[in-house]
Amino acid sequence: MLCIMMNQSKSASTPAFLHEHAEDNLRFIRTTMESATTYTGVSGLGYVIAGSTAFLASWLASQQANEASWLAIWMLELVVAGVIAFGLSAFKGVKQGTSFLSPSGRKLLFVFIPTMLAGGLITVSFLLQGHVSLLPGIWLSIYGAAVMTAGLRSVAILPVMGALFLLLGAITLLAPVSGDVMLALGMGGLHLVFGIIIWRYHGG
Repeated sequence: MLCIMMNQSKSASTPAFLHEHAEDNLRFIRTTMESATTYTGVSGLGYVIAGSTAFLASWLASQQANEASWLAIWMLELVVAGVIAFGLSAFKGVKQGTSFLSPSGRKLLFVFIPTMLAGGLITVSFLLQGHVSLLPGIWLSIYGAAVMTAGLRSVAILPVMGALFLLLGAITLLAPVSGDVMLALGMGGLHLVFGIIIWRYHGG
């Protein structure tokens, strides 16, 4: 009788144990898959609008008589374009059921943000040393590197855009060209072209 009761107790606990074990396995599989996926919430529309504002910023900056005003224009453009691009990307991500706080979103940000912070530090250093004329090429190069590496965690075409930014940065640094024109081609033109591609083929 005692043996029968013990067997019944084991049989009752076994389904519960298997159920808990299965839930743990599913949770592990789901977390692993989320970590391996890419973040596709990058907004093509955000790039298009940000690129349009860069054309205006390039024209306004070229009209400034001193370096401080010139830099202020581009810093304002950085804020405006950044808010537009990240805001619309966050909105697109929510519609797709993901966000920048997801494993794939965090990986993208952890690659992109440190490079941009390094660019900010270089900007301050060059400003203090009076090398403002070199900043357009530096910005294009650093942004290109950030997009190229972060793009490996996102839409497949982004590394191509990053490589083109790097090319523009190299030309700006090594050739006698206008920094404002090159920034218009990069921050304006490349964002506009690739934004339209992402908008059309990658869900907005």
